[in-house]
Amino acid sequence: MFELLGIPPQALFGQILLGLINGSFYAILSLGLAVIFGLLNIANFAHGALYMMGAFVAWMGLNYLGLNYWVSLLLAPFVVGAVGVVLEQVFLRRIAQMDHLYGLLLTFGLALIIQGLFRNQYGSSGLPYAIPAELRGGYNLGFMFLPTYRAWVIVASLVVCLGTWFLIEKTRLGAYLRAATENPILTQALGINVPLLVTLTYGFGVALAAFAGVLAAPIYSVNPNMGADLLIVVFAVVVIGGMGSIMGAIVTGYALGLIEGLTKVFYPEASSTVIFIVMVLVLLVKPAGLFGRAH
Repeated sequence: MFELLGIPPQALFGQILLGLINGSFYAILSLGLAVIFGLLNIANFAHGALYMMGAFVAWMGLNYLGLNYWVSLLLAPFVVGAVGVVLEQVFLRRIAQMDHLYGLLLTFGLALIIQGLFRNQYGSSGLPYAIPAELRGGYNLGFMFLPTYRAWVIVASLVVCLGTWFLIEKTRLGAYLRAATENPILTQALGINVPLLVTLTYGFGVALAAFAGVLAAPIYSVNPNMGADLLIVVFAVVVIGGMGSIMGAIVTGYALGLIEGLTKVFYPEASSTVIFIVMVLVLLVKPAGLFGRAH
């Protein structure tokens, strides 16, 4: 059927694979944004810079300390999550009761500072990060060649996203988080440490970004601008799925990655704008997003 349309099957399935890979990063990053916005009501513009920091932690761990990919995949989220905890304690907590615009401006300024520090130290050119030996090569599926590392990225992203959804929606800790979101004063009165929950939630959200950064390091070059290039698209994903919606971030991330990949096949000129076209159409029909709740 695709050959009748003048589209080789290899090209079609290759773009679907690329869409799934992009969707994996969209899903993890938008999930972290949704978690942070859901509890803190902060549009975290530092998210892209912290995603970049996760990739750089993996690169520095390999080149300075000899840490392999698997150690970095576990270590980078903790390191960047600790940085997020410090940022929340030192900066974000001071503006918690102010208008949301202050949080947006503050995190945007932090992103510029973080990117500037890494750009000053490492320059703007990309730094290579090798695919681990265990994940090199690929599989010939007949209709396409599937690189092993790309398959790993999709599976790892899906496991982390579904695990985060289960943690927030189906566990007691998740119930505490949702209660703190809905009524922090009552939750505090019941003996739950809401400020600690807020701090840990921000740290967890940016740890997800760092995890995505380590996954991205062998695919894309590690450079200070890698987060800024992706952040606008991820915010569009969050808006389409519904600000603060966990499942909305996951489903919309993968779906928009696929839509973007298919657009490159059938109408390449629109591939860079299709996500924003979808965002406009969704907001016209449902301003709260596909999975969001109207306030």
